[in-house]
Amino acid sequence: MFEDLRWLGLEWDEGPDVGGPYAPYDQSRRRDFYLQAWRSLRDSGLIYPCSCSRKDLARALEAPHEDDEEIPYPGTCRGKASSARDWDQPAGSSWRFRVPDGEAIRFSDRFFGPQKFTAGRDFSDFLVWRRDDVPSYQLAVVADDAAMDISEVVRGADLLKSAARQTLLFRALKVDPPGYFHCPLLRDENNVRLAKRHESLSLNTLRHQGVTPESLRAKFAGELAWDKGLAH
Repeated sequence: MFEDLRWLGLEWDEGPDVGGPYAPYDQSRRRDFYLQAWRSLRDSGLIYPCSCSRKDLARALEAPHEDDEEIPYPGTCRGKASSARDWDQPAGSSWRFRVPDGEAIRFSDRFFGPQKFTAGRDFSDFLVWRRDDVPSYQLAVVADDAAMDISEVVRGADLLKSAARQTLLFRALKVDPPGYFHCPLLRDENNVRLAKRHESLSLNTLRHQGVTPESLRAKFAGELAWDKGLAH
């Protein structure tokens, strides 16, 4: 991955391969940061242990949302919030953040402009720690961004709603959130987003097919400008 990105013309000042002042950069080595965030949320009474399995949630709902990364949660275990402080460690249960139902979460995206998501309607109580004793994506990136003084996050548009969830976590941890820039996704001729399984369009494959990094950057820049015009 590093080799492909450097071939594309990208450079970075710090990271897993070059080090830097906010090391370690491998999330597998940053568990203490995630535990610290979990304890802060626990002590604030904003998270609760959840014993529901994914199968339980699928049965409780007619159908999961295909455009989101998390099955909507019906609030089955919300009543366990009062027992959260009895847990010294998150292991042994899933943990969910209790969203403020009905509150409008607003932020400005640097590509899509002003955004508004309503807690409890657009997204439900979400996971911050998984049953297999691994922090969730939502908690890990917030803890990392806070600890590393990240000022701007650039990522795909499929994570736009996650910025609303993460805004709540930043507020709960008393940290200012970074700015966000969500890029449109690359899609094929059938409007299906390109993913890792599309090996024919990986950087490594394009590189060996003779595509130049200059032409690839020009194509991305052109498509981004076109999409930005549509967004506004």
